[in-house]
Amino acid sequence: MSETATLVPLSAVPPAMIEELLDRVFGDDRHARTAYRIRAGMEWLDALSFAALDEDEMLVGTIQCFPVGLQAKDGARVPLVMVGPVAVVPERQGEGFGIGLMMAMLDAESRMAGEGSPVFPQILIGDEEYYGRWGFTAAATGGWKCPGPYETQRLLARGAALAQMPQEGMLGPWTGLKPS
Repeated sequence: MSETATLVPLSAVPPAMIEELLDRVFGDDRHARTAYRIRAGMEWLDALSFAALDEDEMLVGTIQCFPVGLQAKDGARVPLVMVGPVAVVPERQGEGFGIGLMMAMLDAESRMAGEGSPVFPQILIGDEEYYGRWGFTAAATGGWKCPGPYETQRLLARGAALAQMPQEGMLGPWTGLKPS
């Protein structure tokens, strides 16, 4: 990421600019994607969502995190944080903005844990080759289902509590977890 880039809370960016960036990166049909179904109706978590501005203070990337949950077959619900979308405008991809946004989110999560806030396992739909550097893996998610089409190997999770997570369940919004 450029040394003159700036990371700011996503809430500091006008919503229309965020939507325009996401449309450019993922297309205007992005709302039909499975990830949108998993987090339907949820507000992003302010403490974990950031925007990247370039040297000209233009919005070039965003990361959003949402409260979601896994409902096990026995009806138990487990809170999770869904990471994404992580989006960088096409002409600036490969310059480290995505890495910078991920690092800012993980740093914020670490600070929250240090302050005694609960840290929930994180999930995302993405490529393990890229997100594996931050500990995301498909090892625990094979029995999890999503409300829409997805490639099983692209449903990734990370977090110390994964070993205690249900092996099977359905992902969806988590209305019991309040955005901070």
